[in-house]
Formats: sequence, C-alpha cells, structure tokens
Amino acid sequence: MAFTTLVGTNELRQHLDDPSWLVFDCTYDLMNPTAGTTAYARGHIPGAVFLSVDDDLAAPKNGANGRHPLPSAATFAERLGRAGFDGSQQVVAYDAQGCMPASRLWWMLRWLGHDAVAVLDGGFGAWSREGLPTSQTIPQRTPKQFTPRIRDAMRVGAEQLMQDRGKAMFQVVDARAADRYRGENEVVDPMAGHIPGALNRFWGLNLGPDGRYKSSAILATEFTALLGNRLASAVVHSCGSGVSACHNLLAMEIAGLTGAKLYPGSWSEWIANKERPIATGPQP
Repeated sequence: MAFTTLVGTNELRQHLDDPSWLVFDCTYDLMNPTAGTTAYARGHIPGAVFLSVDDDLAAPKNGANGRHPLPSAATFAERLGRAGFDGSQQVVAYDAQGCMPASRLWWMLRWLGHDAVAVLDGGFGAWSREGLPTSQTIPQRTPKQFTPRIRDAMRVGAEQLMQDRGKAMFQVVDARAADRYRGENEVVDPMAGHIPGALNRFWGLNLGPDGRYKSSAILATEFTALLGNRLASAVVHSCGSGVSACHNLLAMEIAGLTGAKLYPGSWSEWIANKERPIATGPQP
C-alpha cells in the first residue's frame, strides 16, 4: 500500500528499518536559515536525510524569480539520487513547523512524477510527544539514479496568471496569514498586498489543535465554503514564496478535491515585476 497524502507516526515507526522507505527531514525557520540544520543535528527521526528548503527545495534567486524558485527537475532529481532515492521507495517528509515545509517536498516529488510520497501527520512534534526514537547519526545513503516524469501541468507561471487572471479558468488562493494578504503587515517581502482576485485561506487553518490535519470531511466542507462551485482544477495556490501554498494543496488532496495547481513563484515573484497589479483589503 502506497501512502500518497499523510502517514501516521505508528505506520512510520513500523517501517524505520524498511529499505523501501526513505524519510526526509525538512525542518525550516523562515527567520533563521540555520535553524533546520541545528535542529536536525540535535535529533531527528532515525535514518532521516535532511533537505534544506533554501538550498535543496529551491533554486538560486535572481531578483525576479521569488524567494524560493523551483529548482530544475534535473537538479532536484540529482539531489534526490544522492540521498539514495531511485523512484521505487515510499517517501515520508516531516518537519517541526506544522507540516508546512514538508508539504513542499510532497508537491515537488509529485511534480516529478512520484506519487508514493506522504507527509508525517503531526510532524516531529507528534513523533516527540509519543516518545518515539530519535537519532543524531547522519545516515550514509548509497547514491542512486532517479529519472523524473515531469508533470508541468501541476504548476502555473506568472505570465499565464496575468493572461488568465479574472477568468473562470483560474482562482488563486493565497495561503498567507490574513493580515499579510490584506496588506496590513508584511515582514518578509518588500511590498504588501495580494494578487487581485485571490481568495485567502491561511495554511494553519488546515490543522487541528493537536497539530494534525483536520479530517477529510472537515477540510472538504471548509474548502467548498471558500471556493463555491469552482472546480479544484481551476484553483491555483499561492503564498509568499511557494512553500506554504503546498500545505493548502495537500489539504485539498486529503479532502478529495484533486487537481489544483501551484504558482511556485507566488507573491515574492509577482511583485518583482512592477507591471503586475496588486490589491489590498479583505477578500471579496
């Protein structure tokens, strides 16, 4: 059985020594770039390989491509291969930030054609609270060859959004906190506001009080209330830099609302071009 959205702590515990499973630690702090590696060194799930959001799950910035531009498929496939991935394993991604950076890896693997990837529900917090084992040992993986099957239909670029914005073809959903969406507060990017016409769904709303994803039924009800009768395939998820937007994408998949897309560049790329319009205030 392949896990394609979420995997529980008990299931992962049972597969810690399973060579057909590969675990990645994506712990990340936007305000402290070294926090992830520090936390990983302090203790991680045994066998987990660390992937940096800044260095592994993103390409170099050039001032116009946002804060976390997608790496090329070839570059990312090579990085996964160095970690021992060849496309045959069940991948599990986790973090200590509410499953948000882990969901970026989840989406990226699906983008490269690999469906057997799941996020650890509750993340490292749930793992630790349950007293499950941790390690400080850095695993040594035998490099392998991974050949991706790219699904570029899963993403939408800025120019396509500019062309089709406002049409029934696309409905942007912004995963940032409501105050950032409204343009009242901006602590990361040089300009506040949102893409005109975008709706707001803060990614943290997908989680319950225990830090795990809400049930599929609850998520389906909440997203349907937001989107109305729009098809999931018409939804494009955005955020600040294409990371937390993946949390909403995963939530929709859990809810059975499949086919939504990602705008990888998101707000930080959108505002790099002064010709692109911006909006402020509450959502329509």
